[in-house]
Amino acid sequence: MDLSVVVVSWNTRALLSKCLTTLKSELESLGPNFKSEVFLIDNNSADGSAEMAAAEHPWVVLTANKENLGFAKANNQAFRVAKGRLVLLLNPDTEVQPGAIRVLIEFIDSHPDAAIVAPQLLNSDGSVQRSCREFPTFMGMVYELIGLSKMFPDNQTFGRYKMLDFNHDTERQVDQPEGACLLVRRAVMDEVGLLDEGFFMLFEEVDWCYRIIEAGYQIWFTPRAQVIHHYGQSIKQVKVRMILSSHRGLYRFWHKHYRQGRWYLDPIAYTGLMSLAYFRIFAHSLKQALTRS
Repeated sequence: MDLSVVVVSWNTRALLSKCLTTLKSELESLGPNFKSEVFLIDNNSADGSAEMAAAEHPWVVLTANKENLGFAKANNQAFRVAKGRLVLLLNPDTEVQPGAIRVLIEFIDSHPDAAIVAPQLLNSDGSVQRSCREFPTFMGMVYELIGLSKMFPDNQTFGRYKMLDFNHDTERQVDQPEGACLLVRRAVMDEVGLLDEGFFMLFEEVDWCYRIIEAGYQIWFTPRAQVIHHYGQSIKQVKVRMILSSHRGLYRFWHKHYRQGRWYLDPIAYTGLMSLAYFRIFAHSLKQALTRS
């Protein structure tokens, strides 16, 4: 099997249909000799996503979970049965542009040290989406979470985490590309392990990329492949839960990879992250209340 594609969905029915339609077209363009399989894991959507997929896209291997298992665990369901030598993680709020999958496959096949290659992501209006990050550091996340990166976007220190000096129009190695579309070598997955299911949603792909680079492999970004990403369509439905999940995920990443030798920062990291999480929740709730009034 050449390629396994894994899509995890949650209440994005209309976008999921577009995603699968563009995906099918791209896979067919690779020719009759190209062998692929597509897994759709639906995390108990309430909008008929699973029913739509079964009726309109019977070529997809569908698993309809009875509860929302989270992003990492749902992806791992498919990873464990996938047979492709390459695996494509694809968000349901994406539209694969013509030639993108071919470019990604050709790139990873020509770069033997590359474990992951990610495409250039485009916003809904066609503008370039900043989709690459450096790994989070303690001070980098302080700058990000208290808003200094937004207030001073041209400052190299404050903007380093989000790579604000990178315009996303050249090929380069990166730490962690956005998980909306990632082509991964199956052999590397088998070596470093699957996604850590201790992350419910957010930061699981950061942890994965960190482990992959620690194992000696490279992660690349190429603008020669493009994918439209209608950013955050699942997340915005449960904004408060996702704020908490994001901060808990960041703390888990910190505790897993950075705590050793700096245990004394652990209570500061946890208290600071959760305090900021509840401040963001308060600000979001206040904004919602003012909008309704």
